[in-house]
Amino acid sequence: MSWLPTSKNIEENNPKIDSIILPRMSDIGNFEVKRALPSKQRQMVGPFIFWDQMGPGEFISGQGLDVRPHPHIGLSTITYLFKGTMDHKDSLGNDIRIKPGEINLMTAGNGIVHSERTGQDIRQSPSDLFGIQSWIAQPKKYEDSSPKFQNFSSKEIKIIDANDIQGKVLFGEIDGLQSSIKSEWDTLYLDLELSEGSKFELKPLYHDRALYIISGNISIMGEQCPNQTLIVLKPDEDVIIEANNTSRVLVLGGEPMDGPRYIYWNFVSSSKEKIEEAKNKWKNWEFPKIQDDNLEFIPLP
Repeated sequence: MSWLPTSKNIEENNPKIDSIILPRMSDIGNFEVKRALPSKQRQMVGPFIFWDQMGPGEFISGQGLDVRPHPHIGLSTITYLFKGTMDHKDSLGNDIRIKPGEINLMTAGNGIVHSERTGQDIRQSPSDLFGIQSWIAQPKKYEDSSPKFQNFSSKEIKIIDANDIQGKVLFGEIDGLQSSIKSEWDTLYLDLELSEGSKFELKPLYHDRALYIISGNISIMGEQCPNQTLIVLKPDEDVIIEANNTSRVLVLGGEPMDGPRYIYWNFVSSSKEKIEEAKNKWKNWEFPKIQDDNLEFIPLP
């Protein structure tokens, strides 16, 4: 596409940008997503090892998202919606509908099974879906921990309100604002809404940082950044984000993980052996099942 050469020039000429990642299209159950991580250029940004933009998209009446039961190990999924809803069910017995502005945090540990679907009542009318689902790798000392699930309402999330910048501190800390959500690893995740002409200084408080531009138009050192791409920033650099018009930008990152990670399908681990164990466990029906959603499943690729 035509922006690729321009993006390469931005990387080469801009001392603040390490790389620009163009998401690839993937399907997650009757719905296409834009997947930025993992990529050929970069496997992880801090603990983030998986990054999907879901939508914006629409379902006609009678249709919806159907991500059938599937397993995870060694990671936490973060689901954050802008529009629409999703019904989460898991093998711990949780049955939660996530709504815009909320966060679902599911920590897999040594193994969990879940499904994500559009509710039957929502399917009675046309519906929207727009949001981000990401995975963060668990530290080695927590990879064998028991799985858990948490839903955080929008009221529980720390608000940023400074001049022409509003937003939320989903994980981590920025300018003295500390997220109310605890993470197992040093993690940064911000949702910023910038007014036209406003500037936001992103200091190098975390080694790894990246920007994902949801909407609008931003520039760094006078150069425009491609929309709906992952802009990986160079470490140890103050970065000024300038909004050329009203823009929404997600900031993600954190400290580099405690060693490399292997990823196969829905499994993440510091050990190849644990990946193989999980594969065999799923093939042999040894993962726990989801109550009221156990008649179908996603087979091992």
